[in-house]
Amino acid sequence: MKNYIQPGNTLTLTAPAEITSGEVVAVGSIIGVANGDAANGAPVDVDTVGVFRLPKVSALAIAAGDVVYYDSATGLVNKTASGNTKLGVATEAAANPSPDVAVRLNGTF
Repeated sequence: MKNYIQPGNTLTLTAPAEITSGEVVAVGSIIGVANGDAANGAPVDVDTVGVFRLPKVSALAIAAGDVVYYDSATGLVNKTASGNTKLGVATEAAANPSPDVAVRLNGTF
């Protein structure tokens, strides 16, 4: 097929800030997890699908199957949609308190 580009599971984006490998990266409506470190304005490969262990609001209980969001101001996963970007769904429960949660990335925009 002449117009096919790629599956889109990993996208090369321009880093919106200094990025550390494993950090959530949001560029417009695209959100995913960085495959490596990148300086602000440099290219960074970002996974848009898969399951990743990500930092969350410690004082928040999350159940398996809960929809979760990324708060760019704090850099943490939470369950509040307002003002945040839909990230995906929790694949396991995370207690209050706990530092992280396993998230299956949404993969759609």
